[in-house]
Amino acid sequence: MKAMYNTAPASILTSIFHHKELLWELVKRDFVGRYKGSAIGIVWSLLQPVLMLAIYTIVFSVAFKARWGTGDENRLAFAVILFSGMIVHGFFGECLNRAPSIITSHPNYVKKVVFPLEILPCMVLCSALLQFLVSLVVLLGFCLLAAIPIHLGLLLIPIVLLPLILFALGLSWLLAALGVYLRDLAHGMGIVTTILLFLSPVFYPIDALPERYRMFIEWNPITQPIIQLRNVLLWGKPLDWQWWCIGMVFGVMAACLGYWFFQRARRSFADVL
Repeated sequence: MKAMYNTAPASILTSIFHHKELLWELVKRDFVGRYKGSAIGIVWSLLQPVLMLAIYTIVFSVAFKARWGTGDENRLAFAVILFSGMIVHGFFGECLNRAPSIITSHPNYVKKVVFPLEILPCMVLCSALLQFLVSLVVLLGFCLLAAIPIHLGLLLIPIVLLPLILFALGLSWLLAALGVYLRDLAHGMGIVTTILLFLSPVFYPIDALPERYRMFIEWNPITQPIIQLRNVLLWGKPLDWQWWCIGMVFGVMAACLGYWFFQRARRSFADVL
Protein backbone atom coordinates (compact mmCIF):
# COMPACT_ATOMS: atom_id res chain seq x y z
CA MET A 1 0.00 0.00 0.00
CA LYS A 2 1.41 3.37 -1.02
CA ALA A 3 2.01 6.03 1.64
CA MET A 4 -0.38 8.94 1.87
CA TYR A 5 1.02 12.47 1.95
CA ASN A 6 -0.62 15.68 3.05
CA THR A 7 -1.54 17.84 0.04
CA ALA A 8 -3.26 20.65 1.95
CA PRO A 9 -1.84 24.14 1.24
CA ALA A 10 -1.39 24.78 4.97
CA SER A 11 1.04 21.87 5.18
CA ILE A 12 3.51 23.76 2.98
CA LEU A 13 4.49 26.15 5.76
CA THR A 14 4.25 23.40 8.37
CA SER A 15 6.66 21.15 6.48
CA ILE A 16 9.18 23.92 5.81
CA PHE A 17 9.06 25.07 9.45
CA HIS A 18 9.46 21.58 10.90
CA HIS A 19 12.41 20.80 8.64
CA LYS A 20 14.05 24.22 8.59
CA GLU A 21 17.34 22.96 10.10
CA LEU A 22 17.57 20.13 7.57
CA LEU A 23 16.67 22.53 4.76
CA TRP A 24 19.40 24.96 5.79
CA GLU A 25 22.00 22.18 5.95
CA LEU A 26 20.99 20.97 2.49
CA VAL A 27 21.17 24.52 1.11
CA LYS A 28 24.65 25.07 2.55
CA ARG A 29 25.86 21.73 1.22
CA ASP A 30 24.38 22.43 -2.19
CA PHE A 31 25.69 25.99 -2.46
CA VAL A 32 29.21 25.13 -1.34
CA GLY A 33 29.23 21.77 -3.11
CA ARG A 34 28.82 23.27 -6.58
CA TYR A 35 32.33 24.71 -6.24
CA LYS A 36 33.82 21.66 -4.54
CA GLY A 37 37.23 20.74 -5.89
CA SER A 38 37.96 24.18 -7.39
CA ALA A 39 41.03 26.09 -6.23
CA ILE A 40 39.17 29.07 -4.80
CA GLY A 41 35.95 27.27 -3.86
CA ILE A 42 32.98 29.39 -2.87
CA VAL A 43 34.78 32.56 -3.96
CA TRP A 44 33.53 31.66 -7.44
CA SER A 45 30.01 32.60 -6.33
CA LEU A 46 31.27 36.17 -5.94
CA LEU A 47 33.78 36.17 -8.78
CA GLN A 48 31.31 35.04 -11.46
CA PRO A 49 28.88 37.99 -11.10
CA VAL A 50 31.84 40.39 -10.83
CA LEU A 51 33.27 39.09 -14.11
CA MET A 52 29.88 39.15 -15.82
CA LEU A 53 29.22 42.72 -14.72
CA ALA A 54 32.67 43.75 -15.93
CA ILE A 55 31.99 42.14 -19.33
CA TYR A 56 28.59 43.85 -19.63
CA THR A 57 30.18 47.18 -18.75
CA ILE A 58 32.93 46.87 -21.34
CA VAL A 59 30.72 45.52 -24.11
CA PHE A 60 27.65 47.72 -23.72
CA SER A 61 29.01 50.99 -22.35
CA VAL A 62 32.32 51.07 -24.23
CA ALA A 63 31.96 48.98 -27.38
CA PHE A 64 28.27 49.43 -28.18
CA LYS A 65 27.77 52.72 -26.28
CA ALA A 66 24.29 51.45 -25.52
CA ARG A 67 21.71 53.54 -23.69
CA TRP A 68 18.41 52.58 -22.09
CA GLY A 69 16.75 55.88 -22.92
CA THR A 70 15.94 57.21 -19.46
CA GLY A 71 17.64 60.51 -20.25
CA ASP A 72 19.95 60.73 -17.24
CA GLU A 73 22.25 57.76 -17.76
CA ASN A 74 26.01 57.83 -17.43
CA ARG A 75 28.25 55.54 -19.46
CA LEU A 76 27.92 52.68 -16.99
CA ALA A 77 24.19 52.87 -16.32
CA PHE A 78 23.21 50.49 -19.13
CA ALA A 79 25.41 47.75 -17.69
CA VAL A 80 23.75 48.21 -14.29
CA ILE A 81 20.26 48.13 -15.81
CA LEU A 82 21.15 45.04 -17.82
CA PHE A 83 22.72 43.25 -14.87
CA SER A 84 19.75 43.96 -12.61
CA GLY A 85 17.54 42.12 -15.09
CA MET A 86 20.04 39.30 -15.55
CA ILE A 87 20.17 38.43 -11.85
CA VAL A 88 16.37 38.12 -11.70
CA HIS A 89 16.40 35.87 -14.75
CA GLY A 90 19.35 33.95 -13.28
CA PHE A 91 17.40 33.18 -10.12
CA PHE A 92 14.30 32.01 -11.98
CA GLY A 93 16.31 30.15 -14.61
CA GLU A 94 18.33 28.23 -12.02
CA CYS A 95 15.13 27.04 -10.37
CA LEU A 96 13.68 25.86 -13.68
CA ASN A 97 16.89 24.24 -14.90
CA ARG A 98 17.64 22.29 -11.73
CA ALA A 99 14.17 21.29 -10.57
CA PRO A 100 13.47 18.51 -13.14
CA SER A 101 16.49 16.48 -12.00
CA ILE A 102 16.50 17.24 -8.28
CA ILE A 103 14.65 14.02 -7.34
CA THR A 104 16.36 11.73 -9.82
CA SER A 105 19.76 12.98 -8.65
CA HIS A 106 18.91 11.97 -5.05
CA PRO A 107 17.41 8.46 -5.44
CA ASN A 108 18.69 7.42 -1.99
CA TYR A 109 16.41 10.01 -0.39
CA VAL A 110 13.37 8.62 -2.21
CA LYS A 111 13.79 5.22 -0.59
CA LYS A 112 13.87 6.74 2.89
CA VAL A 113 10.21 6.84 3.87
CA VAL A 114 10.77 9.42 6.60
CA PHE A 115 12.74 11.86 4.43
CA PRO A 116 10.73 14.98 3.46
CA LEU A 117 11.25 14.98 -0.30
CA GLU A 118 9.20 18.17 -0.64
CA ILE A 119 12.09 20.24 0.73
CA LEU A 120 14.43 19.31 -2.13
CA PRO A 121 12.78 21.80 -4.54
CA CYS A 122 12.88 24.29 -1.63
CA MET A 123 16.63 23.66 -1.43
CA VAL A 124 17.02 24.52 -5.11
CA LEU A 125 15.03 27.72 -4.60
CA CYS A 126 17.01 28.81 -1.53
CA SER A 127 20.33 28.05 -3.21
CA ALA A 128 19.29 30.18 -6.19
CA LEU A 129 18.25 32.96 -3.80
CA LEU A 130 21.69 32.88 -2.15
CA GLN A 131 23.33 33.35 -5.54
CA PHE A 132 20.90 36.18 -6.27
CA LEU A 133 21.90 37.91 -3.02
CA VAL A 134 25.59 37.59 -3.87
CA SER A 135 24.95 39.07 -7.31
CA LEU A 136 22.86 41.86 -5.78
CA VAL A 137 25.73 42.76 -3.44
CA VAL A 138 28.02 42.95 -6.47
CA LEU A 139 25.50 45.19 -8.24
CA LEU A 140 25.20 47.54 -5.25
CA GLY A 141 28.96 47.71 -4.85
CA PHE A 142 29.37 48.58 -8.51
CA CYS A 143 26.72 51.30 -8.22
CA LEU A 144 28.62 52.85 -5.31
CA LEU A 145 31.93 52.77 -7.18
CA ALA A 146 30.36 54.19 -10.35
CA ALA A 147 28.44 56.90 -8.45
CA ILE A 148 25.11 55.52 -9.68
CA PRO A 149 22.33 56.46 -7.20
CA ILE A 150 20.78 53.69 -5.12
CA HIS A 151 17.32 54.48 -3.79
CA LEU A 152 15.69 53.45 -0.52
CA GLY A 153 13.46 51.18 -2.57
CA LEU A 154 16.32 48.72 -2.05
CA LEU A 155 14.50 47.75 1.15
CA LEU A 156 11.48 46.69 -0.90
CA ILE A 157 13.35 44.10 -2.96
CA PRO A 158 12.20 41.13 -0.81
CA ILE A 159 8.61 42.30 -1.25
CA VAL A 160 9.12 42.85 -4.98
CA LEU A 161 10.44 39.32 -5.44
CA LEU A 162 7.96 37.52 -3.20
CA PRO A 163 5.40 36.77 -5.97
CA LEU A 164 8.18 35.42 -8.21
CA ILE A 165 9.62 33.35 -5.35
CA LEU A 166 6.25 31.70 -4.73
CA PHE A 167 5.71 31.14 -8.46
CA ALA A 168 9.21 29.65 -8.83
CA LEU A 169 8.63 27.37 -5.84
CA GLY A 170 5.39 26.08 -7.33
CA LEU A 171 7.06 25.42 -10.68
CA SER A 172 9.98 23.73 -8.91
CA TRP A 173 7.65 21.27 -7.20
CA LEU A 174 5.80 20.65 -10.46
CA LEU A 175 8.96 20.17 -12.54
CA ALA A 176 10.62 18.05 -9.86
CA ALA A 177 7.69 15.64 -9.94
CA LEU A 178 7.39 15.59 -13.73
CA GLY A 179 11.14 15.14 -14.09
CA VAL A 180 10.95 11.74 -12.43
CA TYR A 181 8.70 10.46 -15.23
CA LEU A 182 9.84 12.66 -18.13
CA ARG A 183 13.64 12.62 -18.14
CA ASP A 184 13.82 14.74 -21.31
CA LEU A 185 12.32 17.62 -19.36
CA ALA A 186 15.68 18.40 -17.77
CA HIS A 187 17.28 18.82 -21.20
CA GLY A 188 14.51 21.03 -22.55
CA MET A 189 14.44 23.56 -19.72
CA GLY A 190 17.61 25.24 -20.96
CA ILE A 191 15.77 26.18 -24.14
CA VAL A 192 12.80 27.46 -22.13
CA THR A 193 14.94 29.68 -19.91
CA THR A 194 16.76 31.08 -22.95
CA ILE A 195 13.41 31.97 -24.54
CA LEU A 196 12.32 33.62 -21.28
CA LEU A 197 15.52 35.65 -21.30
CA PHE A 198 14.93 37.17 -24.72
CA LEU A 199 11.19 37.55 -24.16
CA SER A 200 11.75 39.74 -21.11
CA PRO A 201 12.91 43.35 -20.67
CA VAL A 202 16.49 42.38 -19.81
CA PHE A 203 18.23 43.79 -22.90
CA TYR A 204 15.61 46.33 -23.93
CA PRO A 205 12.74 48.33 -22.41
CA ILE A 206 9.31 46.88 -23.05
CA ASP A 207 8.26 50.19 -24.66
CA ALA A 208 10.78 49.59 -27.44
CA LEU A 209 8.58 46.85 -28.90
CA PRO A 210 5.56 47.42 -31.16
CA GLU A 211 2.29 47.19 -29.28
CA ARG A 212 1.24 43.93 -30.94
CA TYR A 213 4.33 42.11 -29.63
CA ARG A 214 4.23 43.34 -26.04
CA MET A 215 1.75 40.72 -24.91
CA PHE A 216 4.46 38.06 -25.31
CA ILE A 217 6.69 40.02 -22.94
CA GLU A 218 3.95 40.92 -20.47
CA TRP A 219 2.98 37.28 -19.93
CA ASN A 220 6.55 36.36 -19.07
CA PRO A 221 6.61 35.68 -15.29
CA ILE A 222 9.90 37.55 -14.83
CA THR A 223 8.88 40.70 -16.73
CA GLN A 224 7.19 42.57 -13.89
CA PRO A 225 9.71 41.53 -11.22
CA ILE A 226 12.49 42.94 -13.41
CA ILE A 227 10.60 46.17 -14.09
CA GLN A 228 9.62 46.65 -10.45
CA LEU A 229 13.11 45.88 -9.14
CA ARG A 230 14.59 48.50 -11.44
CA ASN A 231 11.88 50.99 -10.49
CA VAL A 232 12.43 50.76 -6.74
CA LEU A 233 16.21 50.27 -6.80
CA LEU A 234 17.54 52.35 -9.68
CA TRP A 235 14.87 54.88 -10.56
CA GLY A 236 13.25 55.66 -7.22
CA LYS A 237 9.74 54.88 -8.40
CA PRO A 238 7.07 53.40 -6.12
CA LEU A 239 6.16 49.74 -6.27
CA ASP A 240 3.17 48.99 -8.45
CA TRP A 241 0.94 47.44 -5.78
CA GLN A 242 -1.74 46.45 -8.28
CA TRP A 243 0.78 44.30 -10.11
CA TRP A 244 2.09 42.97 -6.79
CA CYS A 245 -1.35 41.83 -5.64
CA ILE A 246 -2.02 40.11 -8.98
CA GLY A 247 1.43 38.52 -8.85
CA MET A 248 0.80 37.27 -5.31
CA VAL A 249 -2.45 35.62 -6.39
CA PHE A 250 -0.69 33.75 -9.20
CA GLY A 251 2.28 32.99 -6.96
CA VAL A 252 0.18 31.50 -4.18
CA MET A 253 -1.88 29.52 -6.70
CA ALA A 254 1.27 28.17 -8.35
CA ALA A 255 2.80 27.19 -4.99
CA CYS A 256 -0.36 25.41 -3.85
CA LEU A 257 -0.92 23.58 -7.13
CA GLY A 258 2.75 22.64 -7.50
CA TYR A 259 2.88 21.30 -3.95
CA TRP A 260 -0.37 19.36 -4.42
CA PHE A 261 0.90 17.77 -7.63
CA PHE A 262 4.26 16.90 -6.07
CA GLN A 263 2.67 15.23 -3.04
CA ARG A 264 0.32 13.25 -5.25
CA ALA A 265 3.04 12.17 -7.68
CA ARG A 266 5.66 11.22 -5.07
CA ARG A 267 3.74 8.08 -4.16
CA SER A 268 5.18 6.39 -7.27
CA PHE A 269 8.69 7.88 -7.21
CA ALA A 270 10.24 4.75 -5.68
CA ASP A 271 8.62 2.55 -8.36
CA VAL A 272 10.08 4.65 -11.17
CA LEU A 273 13.54 5.13 -9.67
